[in-house]
Formats: sequence, structure tokens, C-alpha cells
Amino acid sequence: MNTQTQTQTIALITGGSRGLGRNTAESLARRGVHSVITYRSRADEAHKVVAAIQAEGGQAVAVQLDTAATETFDAFAGKLKGVLRETWGRDSFDFLVNNAGTGFHKDIADTSEADFDTLVAVHLKGVFFFTQKMLPLIADGGRIINVSSGLARFAWPGTAADAMMKGGIEVFTRSLAKELAPRRITANTVAPGAIATDFNGARLRDNPDMQRAVTQMTALGRFGVADDVGPMIASLLSEDNRWVNAQRIEVSGGMFI
Repeated sequence: MNTQTQTQTIALITGGSRGLGRNTAESLARRGVHSVITYRSRADEAHKVVAAIQAEGGQAVAVQLDTAATETFDAFAGKLKGVLRETWGRDSFDFLVNNAGTGFHKDIADTSEADFDTLVAVHLKGVFFFTQKMLPLIADGGRIINVSSGLARFAWPGTAADAMMKGGIEVFTRSLAKELAPRRITANTVAPGAIATDFNGARLRDNPDMQRAVTQMTALGRFGVADDVGPMIASLLSEDNRWVNAQRIEVSGGMFI
């Protein structure tokens, strides 16, 4: 077993193999925070993230997780306990970043019940019960960040179902902050605006027309990139922001203001 001291800070980031999750893990690593990142199917991409962090002198471990499969959460918790003990000599971690998600874009009239149920499983039910399962493993004084979306504030055609899930997560976050206060665990929501990654079929990254539209409606005059969000999450998890709790923080460059 690794006998490193418990002064090391450890984050668990779901969906950490790409996009915002990867950028968050790398941003935390630059601040000396170690990470367990989860991936659903792309083990190769997850291991690239681990290798990149290790190359810079940090520590990270990748563990498979399907956040829609609540029946697997007990097994994941058991595996996570083993990883924490073997890698860091700990029985807990400090930060939970619920980032994993799937892209979806259909008008209300075209959204099927199966579509809706899939979104609930990943973005709402999965986040609720995964967080519940992780609560015994989060150290007192730890932090939880749930990733939402600017869509919970403004409307965009084809996003109603997804936005509903994010709205629910923002309410859930406030309840977490209230209930976990006796353990000094804070909970906040980070709501990115339009970010150019491979998420949602790279709709923004590979679409010049959408890029122009987003640029025109954003105060800072451009669309976002992953590096606009990961460092912000890392800073929110720092001791400098210890008094921020139960808040929704939008990272959108000023969309629709």
C-alpha cells in the first residue's frame, strides 16, 4: 500500500476522459490535486488523461462507470475504496465533480418518452443516487460541484428536456448544501454556456454558423472552450472559495445578458 500522507487532496470527476471533465482534472493537477476520473466506454481516452497528468508529476487513476446504471454504484464504491487505499493510503476523497453527461437536441414535439427517460437516468437519477452512494466516502469539509448548463437560465430551441434535467440538478445542489452543512461539505453548481468540445456530436465545435450565432449573443464576443471552464472549477474547489456554498455560477462569457 502507498503510505503517502492524508494531506494530499483527491477529486473524483465523472466523465473525466474528455472535454470539461478532462480539463478539470488537468487544471486540478496543476494545483497539486490528484484525481480519480471515470469513463463510460473510452478507456483509451481516459488512460491518455492519466498519462498526461502523470507526465506533469501528478497522480490520477481511471475507473469505468456508467452513471445511468445505478445498479452498478455499489460495485463502483467498492472499487473506489480499493483505489484510494492502494494509491493514496486513504479511505476517503475530498471533491466530487458530477460532470458526466450525454448530448441531446430535439424539439419538444419530437422528444420521445424513451429519449426523456434516458436523460433522466444520466442527468438526474444518476447524479442523485451516485452522489448518495459517494457521501460516506467524501471527507468532512469536502466539496461537491454539479455541472449544469446555461440552458437552465435561458431557452434555446431543441433543449427543453435537457434543460429540465439541469434545472433539477440546480435544486438538488441547494438541498445538498443544506443537508451536508453539519459535515462542512459545500455544494455548488457550475453552469457552462456554449463550449466547443466534442460533446453533443461537436455541434458547436464543428459548426461555423452556430459559432457565429453564439459569438453574437455573448458579451465577450466569442464562444467558450474547455479551458474557460476547467480552471474555474479548480479555483472554486480551492481554499480561496471555502465560503461559497449553495450557489449557481454560470461560466458563459455573458450569454443572453
